[in-house]
Amino acid sequence: MNKELLDSIKKLSHVESFKNVCSEHGQNDAMPSTTVLQEIVQLARSILFPGYFGDSAVNTHTMLYHIGVNVDRLQMLLTQQIRAGMCFNSRNESLDCNGFDELSKEKSTAFIIQLPEIREKLHTDVIAAYNGDPAAKSFGEVIFCYPSIRAISNYRIANALLHLGVPLIPRIITEMAHSETGIDIHPGATIGSYFTIDHGTGVVIGETAIIGNNVKMYQGVTLGAKSFPLDENGNPIKGISRHPRIGNNVIIYSNSTILGTVTVGDGAIIGGNLWVDTDVPAGAKLAQKRLKSQKAEE
Repeated sequence: MNKELLDSIKKLSHVESFKNVCSEHGQNDAMPSTTVLQEIVQLARSILFPGYFGDSAVNTHTMLYHIGVNVDRLQMLLTQQIRAGMCFNSRNESLDCNGFDELSKEKSTAFIIQLPEIREKLHTDVIAAYNGDPAAKSFGEVIFCYPSIRAISNYRIANALLHLGVPLIPRIITEMAHSETGIDIHPGATIGSYFTIDHGTGVVIGETAIIGNNVKMYQGVTLGAKSFPLDENGNPIKGISRHPRIGNNVIIYSNSTILGTVTVGDGAIIGGNLWVDTDVPAGAKLAQKRLKSQKAEE
């Protein structure tokens, strides 16, 4: 082999070069698979929106079979991925992954039990998207075509798993939607019913954001955090609330940025291209000042 190649191999294999970017695992310690998680999301979508994803030959006569078959495969794959996520999360604690077998199955079952509730919540999101867009011709068009529904469905799946104590997997699922749609919703965010994002590209919703019911956002909106507070060692303090709280019946227009633990009151309207870092009263309407034309100034 070429000497330069051998030298590169030796450098890449040196402990100091990979110790912070290598994931070491045992024989039965599988890594989560994005390929399998994509199938899991597709299975969940086919259960939540029958006929739109997966098998299209679905009707009232075949529904029980369709749901049963998909739930059976979903539970098997999800159990495996939850176990892999738990193993990944426990490596620093040197725990035996074999002890996660039963627990991962319990968590996958608990998730599937929540699917009817998740469907009900997503149904409200579909209604909100349809009612909020005059270009929408049907609920079916919204379900099948709108990136916001894909991103929100991934979020609601991931959020349910996160609340069941499943590590890593929820974040992968929302980042898959981020890649697919350009909409970045952290699984830890709290989002109410009848939520819609018009167009959607560039929307960012942070981990500790709280969004009420009947909220509408447009493309490019950010619900973000200010610079992190640091501890006595100069490290960012994690696990604290740092994102906005959005009330009910709020509209936030395109490219507006709301930062920090500010509260936007019920019924407020945030105009486009605004920077908001203080509380907004209920019913307030924020907009940029109208610029006078040169002719008017003269």
